[in-house]
Parts: sequence; C-alpha cells; structure tokens
Amino acid sequence: MTRIKSTTVVAIRHNGEVVIGADGQATLGNTIAKSSVKKLRVLQGGKIVTGFAGSTADAFTLLDKFEEKLGAFGNNMKRSAVELAKEWRTDRMLSKLEAMMIVADHDDILIISGNGDVIEPDMEIASIGSGSMYAQSAARAMKQFAPHMTAEEMVRESLNIAADICIYTNHNLVIEKVKG
Repeated sequence: MTRIKSTTVVAIRHNGEVVIGADGQATLGNTIAKSSVKKLRVLQGGKIVTGFAGSTADAFTLLDKFEEKLGAFGNNMKRSAVELAKEWRTDRMLSKLEAMMIVADHDDILIISGNGDVIEPDMEIASIGSGSMYAQSAARAMKQFAPHMTAEEMVRESLNIAADICIYTNHNLVIEKVKG
C-alpha cells in the first residue's frame, strides 16, 4: 500500500489574533492525488479552528471525536484535547490512526498527537505536517524580525515558504481567523 504524505498546517497567535492555515495538497506516492483538500474545520461558530495532517480518513475520525469531546466537556478546548489524546492513545481502534491535529481558540493553540501528547507550543506558533519545520522557521523569523506583520500575513507567508521547499505542500492555501 502506498502511504499518503501531505501537508503543512500552521497556527500563529500575534498581536491578539489567532490564525490557522493549511495548504491543499494530498500526495499518493510520488503523485499529487489532489491539490485542493480542505484541511481546516471551523467549530463553535468560528471560536475554535482545527487543522490536520496525515491520513484524511483518520483525521476526519479524530475531528469527529474532538467535536464529541467538546460537547461532553462544555466546549472547554483544553480539556477536550486532553481527553481526546488519552482516548486516542489507549483505544485499540483509534491508536492505529495516523494523523496529527492543531486546535486553536482565542486563548490557546495546541498540537494533539496519537502518542497522548497535547503540546502548547513555544512562541505561540504551532506547525504539523511534512513542511512544518519550514513553516515554523519562517514564522519564528517573522515574529522576531517583522512584528509589524499581522498573524494572517505570517501564516500565509510561512505556508508559501514551506510550499516553495516541501514537495508535499502546495500554494493552494486555506486560512481561517479564530473569532474572539
């Protein structure tokens, strides 16, 4: 079976704004399978935005589980993320899923993995996927050397830089701003 490789997702909090973006490419082996995959989901009327990297079917399963946790824990994003990570790690079926998630609200940006990790990243920048280190490096530089930029501009530019370098990332971007 050919493994699907994709993507770059980045979230940045800057000057009171939280923005998350993703490219649209899904790759099957050495072929672009689709160039316009939507890897973000807006929840709670825009108060929470999630992004995923990895197997699309696995990611949708995890997004549905995360929404269930939000309902069970009064829309508390942090608590829901921790509960999802615990279940993902211990549930026999979920533990086989190959994906990662970024979840963001106005107060927090979190990375959730199947290893039971819920990480609140440094510098209020989170990135996942094959181009994540390129996007993260670019975002860190912009925060340090171009603080006049908006969070949306930083997300867009960091994704474009990742797309210029990572063959599993394209320039077909979807960007969402978290509502406060």
